[in-house]
Amino acid sequence: MFTSVLVANRGEIARRIFRTARTLGLSTVAVYSTADSASPHVAEADAAVHLLGNTPGETYLRAELIVEAALKAGADAIHPGYGFLSENASFAQAVIDAGLTWIGPPVDAISSMGSKIEAKKLMAAAGVPVLAELTPAEVSADDLPVLVKASAGGGGRGMRVVTRLEDLSGEIEAASAEALSAFGDGTVFCERYLAAGRHIEVQIMADQHGTIWAVGERECSIQRRHQKVIEEAPSPLVERIPSMRPELFDAARKAAAAINYVGAGTVEFLADEAGAFYFLEMNTRLQVEHPVTEETSRLDLVELQFAVAAGSRLPSDPPVPSGHAIEVRLYAEDPAQDWQPQTGVLRKFEVPAGLRVDSGVEDGSVVSPYYDAMLAKVIASGPDRATVARRLAGELARARIHGVGTNRELLVWVLRHPAFLSGATDTGFFDQHGVGEPVGSGVVEVSALAAALADAAGRVPPVRVPSGWRNLASQPQRKSYRCGDAVHEVAYRLTRDGLVADGNIQLISQQDRLVVLEVDGVRRAFEVAAYDGLVCVDSSLGSVSLTPVERFVDPAQQVAAGSLVAPMPGIVIRVGVQVGDEVKQGQPLLWLEAMKMEHTIAAPADGVLSELKVEAGQQVEVGAVLAVVGEEA
Repeated sequence: MFTSVLVANRGEIARRIFRTARTLGLSTVAVYSTADSASPHVAEADAAVHLLGNTPGETYLRAELIVEAALKAGADAIHPGYGFLSENASFAQAVIDAGLTWIGPPVDAISSMGSKIEAKKLMAAAGVPVLAELTPAEVSADDLPVLVKASAGGGGRGMRVVTRLEDLSGEIEAASAEALSAFGDGTVFCERYLAAGRHIEVQIMADQHGTIWAVGERECSIQRRHQKVIEEAPSPLVERIPSMRPELFDAARKAAAAINYVGAGTVEFLADEAGAFYFLEMNTRLQVEHPVTEETSRLDLVELQFAVAAGSRLPSDPPVPSGHAIEVRLYAEDPAQDWQPQTGVLRKFEVPAGLRVDSGVEDGSVVSPYYDAMLAKVIASGPDRATVARRLAGELARARIHGVGTNRELLVWVLRHPAFLSGATDTGFFDQHGVGEPVGSGVVEVSALAAALADAAGRVPPVRVPSGWRNLASQPQRKSYRCGDAVHEVAYRLTRDGLVADGNIQLISQQDRLVVLEVDGVRRAFEVAAYDGLVCVDSSLGSVSLTPVERFVDPAQQVAAGSLVAPMPGIVIRVGVQVGDEVKQGQPLLWLEAMKMEHTIAAPADGVLSELKVEAGQQVEVGAVLAVVGEEA
């Protein structure tokens, strides 16, 4: 048995693997980029090795540096986690060649599943149902819609849905470019697209002695941009059509046997509402969503990975799953703004006790643009699906997440949506139902009032006179806050008779961190947390982030009319125009890549490109001026 394991990864999955390693008495080694130097996973490891640089290409994707780090730190095993090099056969071979234990599947198994094109051929030969592959030249109008997919990699990168034949060549080119950037392989293929399909996957665990477990199925149909957002076990579709389960398990075991698989893996299928299913791909690693299987099977899948890598035998059959588990991915992104990633300092991260939280962050963590936008996975389990969904939604709503925008409100909205609760959870969920409504202006206004009252309470002089109180009638106290694109001005007076403000509002108590108001006859507590340039207000009405608006704006901070500014830090990956070009409103001008996602910067109006301040490959910070569109001559 090995004694020290290096995790070739970062964030929550590194911490997750360390947790099991410690319970087994193994010492742990972390690797970290410069941007991750203060990451919790670094502090939790027994030893840590710095990989100089920030981007994945400089750090976590450098196989030779990671093997060198393991040898330097005295590790005798490497666990790849997920993403990065976890499905890189060359890396697995390099680990083995260095005399280290590879905690993953055989190199040949990784290679055979590394190309989705070749994998589908193997699966078809093994008797696993597959969707027919289409070459771009074969696609006709009768085949539409089709999905353009990268042959290598995963995570939604290099995927495009094509509904019009005339768009096919352009989407293939874009998908190929994205796949080449993400995986080093621009090969793409097409297949029939099931717009309202179900994403069902089976957790596999196999030992070195021929035992193959199908531990249970998961459903991961709630997705954005082909990336999972909510996962659960068991699948609502399979629960409705129980005859699917033995067929799914049989297909998954056939897939594993066909490539002599060893270790933890996942066989993914696309299913229709009638229960027919087709092979998508096999992930030769631990999945992000493995906790829901752990919660329903009572297994520790990482512990089993260690045991299998050490040569241990599995029992003949896995435990029978029971109950239900749901996992939500908490992303630093804005669903209402086309899932735009959010960066910055996470001032506070607090989820109520009683839930499982697999997190890569803590209070004070910096969310950078270099890596995936996922902050944490929050998991609830219980006897039945309805109970678990209700509990998870309620606890998420009570979480305190300050400093960086997240998809928390979206997750709560989905968990409470009638379609979700009824089990209607196909991959087109957001296309059909949208992404929910933002916090209402009325909630923002009363939260801003609470923020202003808390601010005033923090400025009370030594003599206890109510802040804002005047002996004679005067103008109201005023303070402005920005929430999104809107500015809310708060105006109030504190008199002998109490609070005077717009609406039917009474002040019950006022402190610098807690304001209690009675709004339309209902008493509510507003927790107020003030940070540099940010005020966060949490109440039973929702969470609101406010930016205090200064009375006077520094002229140096103003930008010229028509300026296009970077909405987030990122790398310019393409520029589609040059100075002097005429542009039309909505025309894509350049493309940014941040947090593994591509973002288009479009012209705000018709005009002429008068300035271009960036070039492809350039790193830009949030708020940087990228280009200026002037009026047509």
